[in-house]
Amino acid sequence: MFSPEGPTLRELAVQALSSVERGYDLLAPKFDHTPFRTPDAVLDAVAGALAPLGPFEDGLDLCCGTGAGTRVLAGLCQRSVTGVDFSAGMLDVAAARSRDAVVAAGPRLSWVRADARALPFRDAFDLVASFGALGHFLPGELPGLFAGLHTALRPGGRFVLPVLAPPRPTSPAFWTLLGFDAVMRVRNALWRPSFVMYYRAFRLGDVLADLRGAGFDVELTALPGFGNRDDGSPRARLVTAVRPGTPTPPPGV
Repeated sequence: MFSPEGPTLRELAVQALSSVERGYDLLAPKFDHTPFRTPDAVLDAVAGALAPLGPFEDGLDLCCGTGAGTRVLAGLCQRSVTGVDFSAGMLDVAAARSRDAVVAAGPRLSWVRADARALPFRDAFDLVASFGALGHFLPGELPGLFAGLHTALRPGGRFVLPVLAPPRPTSPAFWTLLGFDAVMRVRNALWRPSFVMYYRAFRLGDVLADLRGAGFDVELTALPGFGNRDDGSPRARLVTAVRPGTPTPPPGV
């Protein structure tokens, strides 16, 4: 699962016994060499799905980590892209990599350390994306998270979230994820601080209902290139939640 440049078993154990914030601070230098990073195929599919809808002005990468998704938004937004995360270590890596790959004609990049459940933005973006971060939030926290996103977006702005179909019980991946979640629940029952990361706590129907409850218009579309499952359902889809209202130009435009 890990490349030779990835974390050792001891490093993973130390991370797992830390808080979420401290754990990702420790993991940050080697994060991109783990299977936890969003695959390039998913990033490219989202970029392809959003390109015909742009260009956008200002984008936000929610829980940006080391900035893989931020680079996607930089190719879609003309004015600015902000990466927000509460791990200073992950933000440091993201900022360093953006300096190495700076493009003079690209949007302005900035990095903000903040809790996604208390975003310090209002009417600031016309595009927000999140790649694989919802497992870090308990189901009861999602309504508040989505309410904050609604506030951060301008009228007409959209929040996008790629989702992969859950593996079948006959798949080894199903049992791997089930085992991971079981270990994390035992760990959090016995150890403090807790480390919230549950793969199987994500329920697409509940997420869609919470988005609508926060005031979004929501649609679900297939991401091409991933094919369909045996029952004909897409293997990957894009959740798009739009803040109702007439799109307004960003400040200064």
